[in-house]
Amino acid sequence: MTHTLLSLGHGYSARALSRLLLPQGWRIIGTTRSADSAGALAETGIEPVLWEAGAVRDALAQATHLLISAGPDSAGDPSLRLIGDAITARAPELYWAGYLSTTGVYGDHHGAWVDETTPLTPGTERGLLRVEAEAAWGAIPGLPLHVFRLAGIYGPGRGPFAKVRAGKARQIIKRGQVFSRIHVDDIARVLAASIERPNPGAVYNVCDNDPAPPQDVISHAAELLNLPEPPKVDFRKAELSDMARSFYAESKRVSNERIKNELGVELLYPDYRSGLQSLLEAETA
Repeated sequence: MTHTLLSLGHGYSARALSRLLLPQGWRIIGTTRSADSAGALAETGIEPVLWEAGAVRDALAQATHLLISAGPDSAGDPSLRLIGDAITARAPELYWAGYLSTTGVYGDHHGAWVDETTPLTPGTERGLLRVEAEAAWGAIPGLPLHVFRLAGIYGPGRGPFAKVRAGKARQIIKRGQVFSRIHVDDIARVLAASIERPNPGAVYNVCDNDPAPPQDVISHAAELLNLPEPPKVDFRKAELSDMARSFYAESKRVSNERIKNELGVELLYPDYRSGLQSLLEAETA
């Protein structure tokens, strides 16, 4: 049997999963909103489909597995708006469905630990929209849904080195602030492990073992590059976009015990130090 994954919103994390599944003989259909990007997808072995109701419905009819990466907006979940009725009709025939959410659903815990049983108390509009989207997907009868709450994502092309090299990096200091992170290749490993061991209704935090202050990551990146430590700036005086400032509104340590105990995942990059070292080695290879 050929497994076919329909990837709704084929973005950074979905591409990493594709790199694991394609060599195993999977067929992967990825949506795109741009005809220009369709060719780029095809070059990586993905079958592109434009974000149009008819085309996506046809792709869904061929899918055995479903990955939802497209995030919600003020009007709700875009995938459900586009083809919600078709997803409801197809749900019982799917082997696995995965929804990529965020640890922002937990809100602020002043640096304390949270796990999958922690009540959802989002403190930002983005977090609230994710809670609502999780509930909307979870309400679809017969859908074998798995929810993955992702921490801050980094990986190739998404690391601190460019800013540090350019002299634009700063260490934003806010007392007690910690973030959890995850390398994109470890996200892919968690998703692949869940596909192999489906448990409909499961929720997983996807993060590494080492929640850390953001300034520690910037400082370590500079150390790896043998460059001066970026300047420290008090959070209250820092010039930040509204989006960047909102991230600092929440501080928590996210537990990843479930992905290790239930899925048997051994992280390639259990902390930001190993992850940054790998990125640097890949850049210089």
